[in-house]
Amino acid sequence: MNWVSDRFYIRRPKMGAMALVLLTVLGGCATQPPPAAPPKPVPPPKPAGPSPEEIRQRAVQHFLGRAERAQREGFITMPAGASAYDFYLQVLQLDPGNTQAAAGIQILVMDLVARARDALRQRAFGQVRSLLNTADEISPGNPLSKEVRAQLQREQQRARQDVTLDGPGAQTVPLAASELNARSDAMVQMLTSVAQRIREHQLRVIIVARTDAEGRWVYSQLRQAVPGFRVRGDIKLGNPPRLLLQKSP
Repeated sequence: MNWVSDRFYIRRPKMGAMALVLLTVLGGCATQPPPAAPPKPVPPPKPAGPSPEEIRQRAVQHFLGRAERAQREGFITMPAGASAYDFYLQVLQLDPGNTQAAAGIQILVMDLVARARDALRQRAFGQVRSLLNTADEISPGNPLSKEVRAQLQREQQRARQDVTLDGPGAQTVPLAASELNARSDAMVQMLTSVAQRIREHQLRVIIVARTDAEGRWVYSQLRQAVPGFRVRGDIKLGNPPRLLLQKSP
């Protein structure tokens, strides 16, 4: 209470306890900063594994490598599912335009045809047909197989003629393969003896040899053994090597 004069005074209202609390709180709020905003959620990291395209390319390279190894080991079409041809097909399923797989299949065909040619020189006709059939399964109608098939037909015809020449009235002189390979002196002496018989009895000779070079060598030995005499005959590919002697017509 404040006295103004002797009679009058002014009464200051008392502040209640609740008002004091509110003032204290409001005063504190005026001085404190606003609460921080909550952090934004962070998305989980993406997996670090290969993409589907990377997985496909890895599979392509894997099967190409297996195909090349199988080809080097001679597994062209067998065993089923683990041959060079099967692995190349798996590559083409994953990547239909893969040029490496297409070229690999063409090489398989060329290898089969080359082996068929070698078998044909030995007149192993059944093996020739088997190899060509496999090549045609891989690449139907390929020109390489057609060419060797035509040669096979010609050689089979010659083989039938050889049977006729080797029939009644013909003399067969076997040629030892080991002596022929070595071009040995014993082989030269034997051919000299046969050449003299050819000249004496006016015989015609069919030289059955495994290669053209081998047949030409035998013929040259026969001619050198009888100088001045014309040895009439022919060279045919076949196995085993031998001479077929017939009376000249």
